[in-house]
Amino acid sequence: MTKRELYGVTIECVQGNIVEQPDVDAIVNAANAALRIGGGVAGAIHRAAGPGLETECRPLAPIRPGQAVITGAHDLPNRYVIHCLGPVYGVDEPSAHLLASCYQNALQLAEQQGIRSIAFPAISTGAFGYPMEPAAHIALNTVLDESPNLSSVKLVRRMCVIRFVLFSERARAIHARILQELTTGPERA
Repeated sequence: MTKRELYGVTIECVQGNIVEQPDVDAIVNAANAALRIGGGVAGAIHRAAGPGLETECRPLAPIRPGQAVITGAHDLPNRYVIHCLGPVYGVDEPSAHLLASCYQNALQLAEQQGIRSIAFPAISTGAFGYPMEPAAHIALNTVLDESPNLSSVKLVRRMCVIRFVLFSERARAIHARILQELTTGPERA
């Protein structure tokens, strides 16, 4: 695990399964527009949460690229699931802005709900085809930019935890390297 603390926020990069994060308040779903079971992260979350998740999602759909909505976690060990629709690489433009919006909107929902810890997957990097390296850079840069604004979360527990849960060791290593680069530069050191 790679861990950095900045602005009262702990940012972690771990290899693992997004549905096996019982110590976080919310997990983020790399959702499809219909907010239904699918492949990858969306399929894993819906299967683990049970049918109540799809029922709760139905009236919230469809969502647009960059948008985020929040539901209960149902049979998952977490309190919430935040569903983000990432851009399809090469189709939804401007893709970098839309991907950053996913992370911004998810953190904004977390702030509104008083969520103290959240786990993100690598949004859009699976079936949506976003290359891992630029996606990781956008995700981590956005989280770092938003971290100083997480005021109510820090008031509740002084330290917020934002975890990136990556399925492969390669993805974890890319995120860890970029996190290191972004947090040791002169603008954030």
